[in-house]
Amino acid sequence: MIVIHYSEIGTKGRNRDYFEDQLIENVKRIVNGKVYKRYGMIVVDTKEKKDLSLIPGVAYYSYAENAKLDLEDIKEKSLALLRKENFESFKIVSSRSNKNFNLTSPELNEKIGEFIFEKLNKKVKLKNPEKTLFVEVGEKEAFVYTEKIRGIGGLPVGISGDVVCSLSGGLDSPVAGFLMMNRGCKVIFVHVYNKTLHGKGMQEKLKKIVKELSRIQGKSKLYMVPFGDIQNEIIEKVDAKYRMIVYRRFMMRIIEKIAIKEKCRFIVTGDSVGQVASQTLENLNCIWDASNINVFAPLIGMNKDNIVDIAKKINTYEHSIMPYPDCCSYMIAKHPVTKSRLDYIKREEKDIDVKLVEKSVSEAELEII
Repeated sequence: MIVIHYSEIGTKGRNRDYFEDQLIENVKRIVNGKVYKRYGMIVVDTKEKKDLSLIPGVAYYSYAENAKLDLEDIKEKSLALLRKENFESFKIVSSRSNKNFNLTSPELNEKIGEFIFEKLNKKVKLKNPEKTLFVEVGEKEAFVYTEKIRGIGGLPVGISGDVVCSLSGGLDSPVAGFLMMNRGCKVIFVHVYNKTLHGKGMQEKLKKIVKELSRIQGKSKLYMVPFGDIQNEIIEKVDAKYRMIVYRRFMMRIIEKIAIKEKCRFIVTGDSVGQVASQTLENLNCIWDASNINVFAPLIGMNKDNIVDIAKKINTYEHSIMPYPDCCSYMIAKHPVTKSRLDYIKREEKDIDVKLVEKSVSEAELEII
């Protein structure tokens, strides 16, 4: 059995069933077996030992044995489980969601501990034991296990609706997408690229990143949108020191079109204040102004070390650090503007044909990963 505990879901009051049901559906996607609710937990009856540590909504989980609501059966299942373990000292930690069970938690600890001591001749040690046996007494059965595996908590994917995430190919945007998944969002990815800069290797890199993120949220949509025509016109008509900002403004317009197509009300970016020249407060203000849809930037106050740690945890780091040509750094000034003014930017881009945005979106390729 796999016993799954949640934390935040337990605070949802009358909506709790809705959150639990969504988490059950997400777990079913990963584990083959019967998945059902018990008070305060979700249980999976399966022979598989699946990793659930990156499933949003899971606070912690355990590989457990189930027992009847009978002290003798609980004792025997506990003994069988501990016989497989190598340890010299132990303690029992019991809990009861079923208050009708005829023993309290301290009484269970005492009786099971005494039984294990007699059978295995191991020392009871309440502080820092080598092994802890957890016993949970529920409404219909009891569970015994020796390990709690930490999950990421949060909310189940699918609870909060869909968002569109700008996927650059670097470290930051996959992490931003993941953080939105952890708040219950289903994430649709958009990558804007220049065909003259990007080969098949870049596409394969992006697919690998999205594949890792799909392990967390299920099947994902990836839009690949050509940007070459727009970029060429920007190079021709915009001062080099402003090009980076104008590139990103047109990318925002493209992503907005995809968001409208997908009926999404929010765009997600991997922006973090001050990391690169385009991410000063002034420049972010100019970039986000191009979208009529609200922009979320979940990394906005994070430093690079934090982002790298999360990227490693979600298995996107190795793919993200593969070299790739960045559209936004192509043909820009050596020292691009860091404190841009919106009126200047709008003046610079006024002669660029905005119909090119529609053309790019119409040529987008969609992959389900």
